[in-house]
Amino acid sequence: MEQLKQPTFAELFTPKLVTVLREGYGVADFRDDVLAGLTVAIVALPLSMAIAIASGTSPDRGLVTAVVGGFLVSALGGSRFQIGGPAGAFIVLVAATVSRHGIDGLVLATMLSGVILMAAGYLKLGTYIKFIPFPVTVGFTAGIAVIIFASQVKDLFGLTLDGKEPGELLPKLEALGRALPSFNPAVVGLTVASLVIILGLRLWRPAVPGILIAVILSAVAAWAFALPVETIGTKFGGIPQSFPRPSLPAISLAKLQAVLPDAISFALLGAIESLLSAVVADGMTGRRHRSNCELVAQGIANIGAALFGGICVTGTIARTATNVRAGAHGPMSGMLHAVFLLVFILVAAPLASYIPLAALAAVLAVVAWNMAEKHEFATLVRSSWGDAVVLLATFLLTVFRDLTEGILVGFALGAVLFINRMAETTGIEAGAPLAAGDRADDANGERVPYDTRLVVDPDVLVYRITGAFFFGVASTISSVLDSISDRHKAFVIDFAAVPFLDSTAANAIKGIAEKARRRGVRVILTGTSQPVRRAPLTHGARPPLVKYRSDIADAVAEIKARTGRLDAIGPAASQSAAG
Repeated sequence: MEQLKQPTFAELFTPKLVTVLREGYGVADFRDDVLAGLTVAIVALPLSMAIAIASGTSPDRGLVTAVVGGFLVSALGGSRFQIGGPAGAFIVLVAATVSRHGIDGLVLATMLSGVILMAAGYLKLGTYIKFIPFPVTVGFTAGIAVIIFASQVKDLFGLTLDGKEPGELLPKLEALGRALPSFNPAVVGLTVASLVIILGLRLWRPAVPGILIAVILSAVAAWAFALPVETIGTKFGGIPQSFPRPSLPAISLAKLQAVLPDAISFALLGAIESLLSAVVADGMTGRRHRSNCELVAQGIANIGAALFGGICVTGTIARTATNVRAGAHGPMSGMLHAVFLLVFILVAAPLASYIPLAALAAVLAVVAWNMAEKHEFATLVRSSWGDAVVLLATFLLTVFRDLTEGILVGFALGAVLFINRMAETTGIEAGAPLAAGDRADDANGERVPYDTRLVVDPDVLVYRITGAFFFGVASTISSVLDSISDRHKAFVIDFAAVPFLDSTAANAIKGIAEKARRRGVRVILTGTSQPVRRAPLTHGARPPLVKYRSDIADAVAEIKARTGRLDAIGPAASQSAAG
């Protein structure tokens, strides 16, 4: 294979915006980005306020975060379609930090997390973030979803608590249970109406911004009928109709030491969330992001947002996916989405005073339901006992203890599980030599003549994976397999030399197969043993999405038969990937 030129440091950290402009950026591309940016801004407007309120801060801090952070992430990032801003996954961490250190402590922790993210990016640690096992990702995401929903119960029903709402889940549920008789019928009515509008429009007219419409109609109803419900105006006094000036928080060595654990948590979760979001965008578009450049941009965005009094910034999966579906051409759409939000702050901020908190709580309830990854959770629980243990440990620790603790313990359990699986797949022969000796070519009767056609066929691409296909190498192999070209009619992946694969690898296979299907390319797995085959089948990599054949020859023969070229059975372009 041709030796690839190693990129320079400057090339690795060149923003995707520069890449897009170098490709040639015309008026039609700008028009597409304007429409996509406006679409994303409509989605981000209520979400940014809702997330900020749920995090224990004021709604204007969420909007400032979306404006400053969103602009910097798109302008400097390594992903073509990434949309940055406040994310639901940070609600738990931000609320806890505000409770411990106040708003100034939160701003300082956000700024410090930005420095950590920049350092991680420049040290090229973004690659190692991809080593987090799939069950850990699903576990902490589902745990965060549960906590977000629990935090919104008070506003969903308009409950009146005797004292401050507890932060821990079990005491919180006990306090909410005691307060149930104090529910507000008007609040419940707005909550139900908001949910019906959001979910109904999602089913009936998916392209219509149901979240924004629900919030607007709830605000109109609360104002027109003078409903006795809490609004942004009654709780926060509205949103300032001006943009804050940059300023530094109070900094001291003692304060830095106090907020450092929170900053590390922000940086860890921000790195995971932003790179997951970039991977989702890659899967939808077929492009490739640069993870370390993305981390540097996320770091700068967090520092920038903190300077203006904002909260944590990260890549947001839902808004990034909306950006792609809206037809964005490049990072300009994300920058324009921030500009549109800025216009709202400067022009229409007073209207936000009428928004009921119940409507924003309904928005976050839908967000929590969507981010719970229910299907993946159920799949992992039944896939294997090891994946189930890692998943449930991460989930339960996230819900009842701490997010960072859940991730670390989940990763450690995943590593132990890998060692155990490797031990189970390793066989030791009595009296076997330390190094295998040479054998004659016909010693085992399995040698076949070399076929020169195996490297020239334009229709079929064959990859052979050697070694364990697990979470540590899944991202590397996936990036190689993602290079599949549209000119091939079929893609064969040989697993004859793979002793086992885990749920992360199985999920990667499914993603590759879905991308290939969108390109009209068939995917066939060969040489899979029954234990190896079990994981992909459980995770959805099953016929007709993926076919299974005994060996490469059978797969190629079937492909040639379907393409009407039976006389050429056997050829296949072949490359290898070692795991």
